[in-house]
Amino acid sequence: MVGIALTYTTLGIDALQVSVECDRAGNMQHSVNIVGMPSNSVKESKDRVFAAIRNSKLSYHTGRYTINLAPADIKKDSSSLDLPIAISILMNNDKVPEAALKKIGIIGELSLDGNVRPVDGVLPIAIAAKRDDLDLLIVPHENAEEAAIIEGLTVIPVTSLWETVQFLKGEATILPATVDRERIFQVLNDFPLDMHDVKGQFQVKRALEVAAAGGHNLLMIGPPGSGKTMLARRVPTILPELTLDEALEATKIHSVAGFSKDFKNGILTTRAFRSPHHTISDVALIGGGAFPKPGEVSLSHRGVLFLDELPEFKRAVLEVLRQPLEDGVVTIARATTSLTFPAEFMLIASMNPCPCGYFGANIPNHACTCESGMVARYRNRVSGPLLDRIDIHVEVPAVAYADLAALPSGDTSATIRQRVNKAREVQHHRFQELGIFNNSQMNSKMMRKFCKMDEASNALMQNAIDKMGYSARVFDRILKVARTIADLEGLANISSEHISEAIQYRTLDRKYWQ
Repeated sequence: MVGIALTYTTLGIDALQVSVECDRAGNMQHSVNIVGMPSNSVKESKDRVFAAIRNSKLSYHTGRYTINLAPADIKKDSSSLDLPIAISILMNNDKVPEAALKKIGIIGELSLDGNVRPVDGVLPIAIAAKRDDLDLLIVPHENAEEAAIIEGLTVIPVTSLWETVQFLKGEATILPATVDRERIFQVLNDFPLDMHDVKGQFQVKRALEVAAAGGHNLLMIGPPGSGKTMLARRVPTILPELTLDEALEATKIHSVAGFSKDFKNGILTTRAFRSPHHTISDVALIGGGAFPKPGEVSLSHRGVLFLDELPEFKRAVLEVLRQPLEDGVVTIARATTSLTFPAEFMLIASMNPCPCGYFGANIPNHACTCESGMVARYRNRVSGPLLDRIDIHVEVPAVAYADLAALPSGDTSATIRQRVNKAREVQHHRFQELGIFNNSQMNSKMMRKFCKMDEASNALMQNAIDKMGYSARVFDRILKVARTIADLEGLANISSEHISEAIQYRTLDRKYWQ
């Protein structure tokens, strides 16, 4: 008899159903051969599986075992195949009834003593199991909450191979995992940080509000200690709340990357904030590897990617940001497959104006000591094409003593988020039939329709373009930012005041790079 168990393997951020088939040729020396494009880690599972079966006091016949992972043309690379392989072997040995495995998915890694360990990628597997109309999904106990988020799917948590076998034989009762979805989403935007904590820097807070309202990328330039990192870490607190669909989409990426165990409720309930160190490699930032995994840009999906000390990143690392910033996706091609990871994020970057950090700061006892050549080389580590893709450039001056000594002032994150939400609602209504969500995603055709300028705005824009020598890409980004400023004010038309403010957010690249 051929023992067959259903399981799943992840492919990118999605899951593919795999049929684990076990055949045994008796009266031969014991051997195990796994076929169907298994990775080395899957090939090694044969030793774990048979040790787990023995230590679970479950018997099996010796012979030549052939285990096929179908479909055979897809590479399998996951320890989650251990448990279904063990169940297919036990079915082949009549230890598990065949009828028990109809429309049941099984995932889990086995330890040598037969215990079931947690695995990565459970959320996309649970979504696929519901899509395939399975009756049950058996998962490790630690992964149960993550899988149970999917409504309409019965999730059975197990702790050992023995317990799984007893359940499949009908000799043990295991209650399905449940989660309170309403309680989970009551913690939305429960942040320990608040924009109200930042003293002074009102012009920077305004720029961050505009960026959050339109989904624009932003660069902060200022001396050390001026609050750039403090401001950046508070950007998620003013972004709109995650919807359930957005939360599931973002959690799928974290689940495949192996970070979902860090979530208390099995799901991401606040927008991601990723801040990689400047020594990061291009593969770690963009994603990839022999078995492609999402990188930091995808882990920031629907959230914020913060690059502190931007010029310290390797030039090649910064240049790979161009595609995700422009397209909102990362495409990784391999010889046998091509995978696409979503990467729609807000880029918040910060940098000093020079290597020592005090160029033009006018801070006592902190005069700039950098030579002009050093300053130019430092700034030129950030290329012009990358700067063009950052919509808003804002200067962050040193905080004055009067602001430091005063009590925290300015609007709270909740108040700013209310204004951001209103602007996003306007954009949602505007783009509801166009497949985009905010102003930063507009293409040229949309801009011609939604970013019309009056004569005064046209004259102001022409004067800025002629004097500053902006590129066509910068022209588009000024218009998009102006559209967002108008949305924050609840106005249908763009005026010269909106254009003027948007142009002010593009003057620093000419001040520091020319």
